[in-house]
Amino acid sequence: MVRLVLQRLALLVPTLFGLSVLLFLWVRALPGGPATALLGERATPDAVERINRLYGFDRPLHEQYVTWLGQLLQGNFGVSTRTARPVLDEFLARFPATIELTALALLIAVGVGIPLGYVAARHQGRLLDHTTVVASLLGVTIPVFFLAFLLKWMFAVQLGLFPSAGRQSASMVATHPTGFYVLDGLLTREWDAAWDALMHLVLPAIALGSIPLAIIARITRASVIEVQNADYVRTARAKGLGPGRLRRRVVLRNAMLPVSTTIGLQVGLLLSGAVLTETVFAFNGIGSFLANAVFNLDYAVLQGFILFIAVVYALVNLAVDVSYGLIDPRMRAR
Repeated sequence: MVRLVLQRLALLVPTLFGLSVLLFLWVRALPGGPATALLGERATPDAVERINRLYGFDRPLHEQYVTWLGQLLQGNFGVSTRTARPVLDEFLARFPATIELTALALLIAVGVGIPLGYVAARHQGRLLDHTTVVASLLGVTIPVFFLAFLLKWMFAVQLGLFPSAGRQSASMVATHPTGFYVLDGLLTREWDAAWDALMHLVLPAIALGSIPLAIIARITRASVIEVQNADYVRTARAKGLGPGRLRRRVVLRNAMLPVSTTIGLQVGLLLSGAVLTETVFAFNGIGSFLANAVFNLDYAVLQGFILFIAVVYALVNLAVDVSYGLIDPRMRAR
Protein backbone atom coordinates (compact mmCIF):
# COMPACT_ATOMS: atom_id res chain seq x y z
CA MET A 1 0.00 0.00 0.00
CA VAL A 2 2.86 2.37 0.84
CA ARG A 3 4.51 1.56 -2.48
CA LEU A 4 1.28 2.44 -4.31
CA VAL A 5 1.13 5.84 -2.60
CA LEU A 6 4.79 6.56 -3.39
CA GLN A 7 4.29 5.57 -7.04
CA ARG A 8 1.30 7.88 -7.37
CA LEU A 9 3.22 10.75 -5.76
CA ALA A 10 6.15 10.18 -8.14
CA LEU A 11 3.79 10.31 -11.12
CA LEU A 12 2.51 13.71 -9.99
CA VAL A 13 5.78 15.41 -10.96
CA PRO A 14 5.76 14.69 -14.74
CA THR A 15 1.97 15.05 -14.80
CA LEU A 16 2.03 18.54 -13.30
CA PHE A 17 5.00 19.54 -15.45
CA GLY A 18 3.18 18.53 -18.64
CA LEU A 19 0.05 20.26 -17.43
CA SER A 20 1.97 23.46 -16.72
CA VAL A 21 3.31 23.50 -20.28
CA LEU A 22 -0.13 22.92 -21.82
CA LEU A 23 -1.74 25.46 -19.51
CA PHE A 24 0.88 28.09 -20.31
CA LEU A 25 0.46 27.63 -24.06
CA TRP A 26 -3.34 27.52 -23.84
CA VAL A 27 -3.54 30.79 -21.92
CA ARG A 28 -1.20 32.48 -24.41
CA ALA A 29 -3.36 31.20 -27.30
CA LEU A 30 -6.44 33.08 -26.08
CA PRO A 31 -7.56 35.80 -28.52
CA GLY A 32 -6.61 39.35 -27.66
CA GLY A 33 -4.27 39.96 -24.79
CA PRO A 34 -4.22 41.02 -21.15
CA ALA A 35 -3.02 44.52 -22.02
CA THR A 36 -5.95 45.11 -24.37
CA ALA A 37 -8.41 43.71 -21.83
CA LEU A 38 -6.90 45.78 -19.04
CA LEU A 39 -6.79 49.09 -20.93
CA GLY A 40 -10.14 48.78 -22.70
CA GLU A 41 -10.89 51.91 -24.73
CA ARG A 42 -7.51 53.33 -23.73
CA ALA A 43 -5.68 50.50 -25.53
CA THR A 44 -3.48 52.60 -27.77
CA PRO A 45 -0.42 50.90 -29.34
CA ASP A 46 1.92 52.73 -26.99
CA ALA A 47 -0.11 51.84 -23.91
CA VAL A 48 -0.34 48.18 -24.95
CA GLU A 49 3.40 48.05 -25.54
CA ARG A 50 4.04 49.60 -22.14
CA ILE A 51 1.82 47.06 -20.33
CA ASN A 52 3.37 44.15 -22.24
CA ARG A 53 6.85 45.37 -21.31
CA LEU A 54 5.82 45.84 -17.67
CA TYR A 55 4.51 42.27 -17.28
CA GLY A 56 6.99 40.63 -19.66
CA PHE A 57 4.42 39.63 -22.28
CA ASP A 58 6.68 40.93 -25.09
CA ARG A 59 9.40 38.35 -24.37
CA PRO A 60 9.70 34.99 -26.22
CA LEU A 61 7.33 32.26 -24.98
CA HIS A 62 10.07 29.95 -23.71
CA GLU A 63 11.58 32.76 -21.64
CA GLN A 64 8.17 33.62 -20.22
CA TYR A 65 7.58 29.98 -19.30
CA VAL A 66 10.97 29.51 -17.61
CA THR A 67 10.43 32.71 -15.61
CA TRP A 68 6.92 31.67 -14.62
CA LEU A 69 8.00 28.15 -13.64
CA GLY A 70 10.86 29.52 -11.55
CA GLN A 71 8.48 31.84 -9.75
CA LEU A 72 6.07 28.95 -9.11
CA LEU A 73 8.79 26.87 -7.50
CA GLN A 74 9.48 29.81 -5.17
CA GLY A 75 5.79 30.13 -4.25
CA ASN A 76 5.29 33.23 -6.40
CA PHE A 77 2.21 32.91 -8.65
CA GLY A 78 2.61 36.34 -10.20
CA VAL A 79 0.55 39.52 -9.94
CA SER A 80 -3.00 40.01 -11.21
CA THR A 81 -3.18 42.56 -14.00
CA ARG A 82 -6.72 43.49 -12.92
CA THR A 83 -6.28 44.01 -9.17
CA ALA A 84 -2.49 44.57 -9.08
CA ARG A 85 -2.33 42.20 -6.10
CA PRO A 86 -0.30 38.96 -5.83
CA VAL A 87 -2.25 35.98 -7.14
CA LEU A 88 -1.46 34.01 -3.99
CA ASP A 89 -3.08 36.70 -1.82
CA GLU A 90 -6.17 36.69 -4.02
CA PHE A 91 -6.29 32.92 -3.82
CA LEU A 92 -5.92 32.77 -0.03
CA ALA A 93 -8.70 35.32 0.35
CA ARG A 94 -11.16 33.32 -1.77
CA PHE A 95 -10.02 29.74 -1.11
CA PRO A 96 -12.12 29.22 2.08
CA ALA A 97 -15.35 30.24 0.33
CA THR A 98 -14.94 27.70 -2.46
CA ILE A 99 -13.86 24.96 -0.06
CA GLU A 100 -16.94 25.54 2.11
CA LEU A 101 -19.20 25.47 -0.94
CA THR A 102 -17.68 22.36 -2.56
CA ALA A 103 -17.48 20.51 0.78
CA LEU A 104 -21.19 21.02 1.46
CA ALA A 105 -22.08 20.19 -2.15
CA LEU A 106 -20.04 16.97 -1.95
CA LEU A 107 -21.63 16.11 1.40
CA ILE A 108 -25.09 16.51 -0.12
CA ALA A 109 -24.13 14.50 -3.21
CA VAL A 110 -22.62 11.61 -1.25
CA GLY A 111 -25.05 11.71 1.68
CA VAL A 112 -28.10 11.56 -0.59
CA GLY A 113 -26.71 9.84 -3.70
CA ILE A 114 -25.37 6.64 -2.09
CA PRO A 115 -28.46 5.84 0.03
CA LEU A 116 -30.75 6.75 -2.87
CA GLY A 117 -28.89 4.48 -5.29
CA TYR A 118 -28.74 1.66 -2.76
CA VAL A 119 -32.47 1.83 -1.98
CA ALA A 120 -33.29 1.97 -5.70
CA ALA A 121 -31.20 -1.17 -6.30
CA ARG A 122 -32.91 -2.94 -3.42
CA HIS A 123 -36.28 -2.19 -5.06
CA GLN A 124 -35.20 -2.87 -8.64
CA GLY A 125 -38.05 -2.70 -11.13
CA ARG A 126 -40.48 -1.04 -8.69
CA LEU A 127 -41.88 2.48 -8.61
CA LEU A 128 -39.13 3.79 -6.32
CA ASP A 129 -36.45 2.49 -8.67
CA HIS A 130 -38.07 4.02 -11.75
CA THR A 131 -38.56 7.33 -9.95
CA THR A 132 -34.89 7.40 -8.91
CA VAL A 133 -33.73 6.67 -12.47
CA VAL A 134 -35.90 9.46 -13.93
CA ALA A 135 -34.85 11.92 -11.23
CA SER A 136 -31.14 11.11 -11.76
CA LEU A 137 -31.55 11.64 -15.52
CA LEU A 138 -33.08 15.05 -14.86
CA GLY A 139 -30.27 15.86 -12.42
CA VAL A 140 -27.63 15.10 -15.04
CA THR A 141 -29.32 16.95 -17.91
CA ILE A 142 -30.30 20.20 -16.14
CA PRO A 143 -27.42 22.72 -16.46
CA VAL A 144 -25.92 23.96 -13.20
CA PHE A 145 -26.46 27.64 -14.00
CA PHE A 146 -30.14 27.06 -14.92
CA LEU A 147 -30.80 25.14 -11.70
CA ALA A 148 -28.98 27.85 -9.75
CA PHE A 149 -31.21 30.57 -11.25
CA LEU A 150 -34.31 28.41 -10.63
CA LEU A 151 -33.44 27.77 -6.98
CA LYS A 152 -32.58 31.42 -6.44
CA TRP A 153 -35.85 32.63 -7.98
CA MET A 154 -38.05 30.11 -6.16
CA PHE A 155 -36.56 29.84 -2.66
CA ALA A 156 -34.87 33.23 -2.30
CA VAL A 157 -36.93 35.69 -4.35
CA GLN A 158 -40.43 34.17 -4.22
CA LEU A 159 -40.47 32.33 -0.88
CA GLY A 160 -37.72 34.26 0.92
CA LEU A 161 -36.51 31.14 2.73
CA PHE A 162 -32.83 31.61 1.89
CA PRO A 163 -30.53 34.54 1.05
CA SER A 164 -30.14 35.26 -2.64
CA ALA A 165 -26.46 36.23 -2.81
CA GLY A 166 -23.17 36.55 -0.95
CA ARG A 167 -21.55 34.58 1.84
CA GLN A 168 -23.11 36.47 4.75
CA SER A 169 -25.67 39.18 5.35
CA ALA A 170 -24.34 42.72 5.09
CA SER A 171 -25.82 43.57 8.49
CA MET A 172 -24.07 40.66 10.20
CA VAL A 173 -21.10 41.66 12.37
CA ALA A 174 -18.77 38.69 12.78
CA THR A 175 -15.10 37.88 13.21
CA HIS A 176 -13.34 35.63 10.69
CA PRO A 177 -10.03 34.27 11.99
CA THR A 178 -9.84 31.47 9.40
CA GLY A 179 -11.95 32.76 6.50
CA PHE A 180 -14.28 29.74 6.73
CA TYR A 181 -17.41 31.60 7.81
CA VAL A 182 -19.34 28.64 9.25
CA LEU A 183 -16.31 27.35 11.12
CA ASP A 184 -15.47 30.87 12.34
CA GLY A 185 -18.93 31.25 13.81
CA LEU A 186 -18.56 27.96 15.67
CA LEU A 187 -15.05 28.74 16.93
CA THR A 188 -15.98 32.20 18.18
CA ARG A 189 -19.39 30.98 19.44
CA GLU A 190 -21.14 33.52 17.26
CA TRP A 191 -23.98 31.12 16.56
CA ASP A 192 -26.06 33.61 14.59
CA ALA A 193 -23.12 34.28 12.25
CA ALA A 194 -22.52 30.55 11.73
CA TRP A 195 -26.21 29.96 10.97
CA ASP A 196 -26.34 32.93 8.62
CA ALA A 197 -23.27 31.69 6.71
CA LEU A 198 -24.76 28.19 6.49
CA MET A 199 -28.04 29.56 5.12
CA HIS A 200 -26.07 31.40 2.43
CA LEU A 201 -24.42 28.10 1.47
CA VAL A 202 -27.54 25.95 1.09
CA LEU A 203 -28.85 27.02 -2.33
CA PRO A 204 -25.44 27.23 -4.07
CA ALA A 205 -24.45 23.86 -2.60
CA ILE A 206 -27.67 22.19 -3.79
CA ALA A 207 -27.21 23.62 -7.29
CA LEU A 208 -23.55 22.65 -7.41
CA GLY A 209 -24.10 19.16 -6.00
CA SER A 210 -27.07 18.24 -8.21
CA ILE A 211 -25.11 16.65 -11.07
CA PRO A 212 -22.66 14.74 -8.82
CA LEU A 213 -25.62 13.53 -6.74
CA ALA A 214 -27.38 12.15 -9.81
CA ILE A 215 -24.22 10.48 -11.10
CA ILE A 216 -23.34 8.92 -7.73
CA ALA A 217 -26.90 7.62 -7.33
CA ARG A 218 -26.84 5.98 -10.77
CA ILE A 219 -23.39 4.42 -10.25
CA THR A 220 -24.37 3.15 -6.78
CA ARG A 221 -27.56 1.62 -8.13
CA ALA A 222 -25.80 -0.13 -11.01
CA SER A 223 -22.94 -1.34 -8.79
CA VAL A 224 -25.24 -2.73 -6.07
CA ILE A 225 -27.38 -4.53 -8.66
CA GLU A 226 -24.27 -6.09 -10.19
CA VAL A 227 -22.90 -7.22 -6.81
CA GLN A 228 -26.27 -8.58 -5.66
CA ASN A 229 -26.28 -10.97 -8.61
CA ALA A 230 -22.67 -12.10 -8.13
CA ASP A 231 -21.88 -15.75 -7.35
CA TYR A 232 -20.07 -15.01 -4.08
CA VAL A 233 -23.16 -13.21 -2.75
CA ARG A 234 -25.35 -16.21 -3.50
CA THR A 235 -22.75 -18.45 -1.86
CA ALA A 236 -22.67 -16.27 1.27
CA ARG A 237 -26.46 -16.31 1.38
CA ALA A 238 -26.55 -20.12 0.98
CA LYS A 239 -24.08 -20.49 3.88
CA GLY A 240 -26.55 -18.73 6.15
CA LEU A 241 -25.10 -15.23 6.41
CA GLY A 242 -27.83 -12.96 7.77
CA PRO A 243 -29.45 -10.38 5.47
CA GLY A 244 -28.13 -7.41 7.44
CA ARG A 245 -24.53 -8.64 7.58
CA LEU A 246 -24.75 -9.74 3.94
CA ARG A 247 -25.75 -6.25 2.82
CA ARG A 248 -23.19 -4.43 4.97
CA ARG A 249 -20.15 -6.71 4.73
CA VAL A 250 -20.53 -8.20 1.25
CA VAL A 251 -22.87 -6.26 -1.03
CA LEU A 252 -22.31 -2.66 0.04
CA ARG A 253 -18.57 -3.03 0.64
CA ASN A 254 -17.85 -4.55 -2.77
CA ALA A 255 -20.18 -2.09 -4.49
CA MET A 256 -18.24 0.88 -3.07
CA LEU A 257 -15.15 0.48 -5.30
CA PRO A 258 -16.64 2.06 -8.46
CA VAL A 259 -18.58 4.51 -6.29
CA SER A 260 -15.40 5.79 -4.62
CA THR A 261 -13.84 6.29 -8.06
CA THR A 262 -16.90 8.27 -9.14
CA ILE A 263 -16.78 10.45 -6.03
CA GLY A 264 -13.14 11.31 -6.73
CA LEU A 265 -13.97 12.29 -10.30
CA GLN A 266 -16.85 14.48 -9.13
CA VAL A 267 -14.48 16.70 -7.14
CA GLY A 268 -13.13 18.08 -10.41
CA LEU A 269 -16.69 18.61 -11.61
CA LEU A 270 -17.52 20.50 -8.43
CA LEU A 271 -14.51 22.79 -8.77
CA SER A 272 -15.35 23.56 -12.40
CA GLY A 273 -19.06 23.98 -11.66
CA ALA A 274 -18.22 26.44 -8.90
CA VAL A 275 -17.38 29.02 -11.58
CA LEU A 276 -21.01 29.22 -12.73
CA THR A 277 -22.59 28.69 -9.32
CA GLU A 278 -20.52 31.36 -7.58
CA THR A 279 -21.24 33.79 -10.40
CA VAL A 280 -25.01 33.31 -10.13
CA PHE A 281 -25.06 33.67 -6.34
CA ALA A 282 -22.39 36.43 -6.20
CA PHE A 283 -20.37 34.10 -4.01
CA ASN A 284 -16.91 35.57 -3.53
CA GLY A 285 -14.85 32.44 -4.13
CA ILE A 286 -12.27 31.08 -6.54
CA GLY A 287 -14.87 30.31 -9.20
CA SER A 288 -16.24 33.83 -9.58
CA PHE A 289 -12.74 35.32 -9.52
CA LEU A 290 -11.62 32.84 -12.18
CA ALA A 291 -14.59 33.82 -14.37
CA ASN A 292 -13.55 37.48 -14.13
CA ALA A 293 -9.98 36.48 -14.98
CA VAL A 294 -11.21 34.78 -18.18
CA PHE A 295 -13.08 37.89 -19.28
CA ASN A 296 -10.11 40.12 -18.47
CA LEU A 297 -7.46 37.70 -19.83
CA ASP A 298 -5.63 37.85 -16.53
CA TYR A 299 -2.84 35.38 -17.35
CA ALA A 300 -1.35 35.12 -13.87
CA VAL A 301 -4.70 34.34 -12.24
CA LEU A 302 -5.72 31.84 -14.91
CA GLN A 303 -2.43 29.97 -14.71
CA GLY A 304 -2.20 29.97 -10.92
CA PHE A 305 -5.81 29.07 -10.15
CA ILE A 306 -6.19 26.38 -12.81
CA LEU A 307 -2.90 24.79 -11.79
CA PHE A 308 -4.08 24.73 -8.19
CA ILE A 309 -7.33 23.03 -9.20
CA ALA A 310 -5.28 20.45 -11.10
CA VAL A 311 -3.14 19.76 -8.02
CA VAL A 312 -6.26 19.33 -5.87
CA TYR A 313 -7.74 16.99 -8.47
CA ALA A 314 -4.54 14.91 -8.54
CA LEU A 315 -4.43 14.67 -4.74
CA VAL A 316 -8.09 13.63 -4.62
CA ASN A 317 -7.37 10.84 -7.09
CA LEU A 318 -4.49 9.76 -4.83
CA ALA A 319 -6.94 9.67 -1.92
CA VAL A 320 -9.27 7.52 -4.04
CA ASP A 321 -6.43 5.05 -4.68
CA VAL A 322 -5.76 4.89 -0.94
CA SER A 323 -9.46 4.31 -0.26
CA TYR A 324 -9.31 1.19 -2.45
CA GLY A 325 -7.02 -0.38 0.13
CA LEU A 326 -9.43 0.49 2.93
CA ILE A 327 -12.41 -0.95 1.07
CA ASP A 328 -10.77 -3.99 -0.55
CA PRO A 329 -7.98 -5.70 1.49
CA ARG A 330 -6.66 -7.31 -1.70
CA MET A 331 -5.44 -3.89 -2.87
CA ARG A 332 -3.15 -3.49 0.16
CA ALA A 333 -0.81 -6.20 -1.06
CA ARG A 334 -0.02 -4.38 -4.31
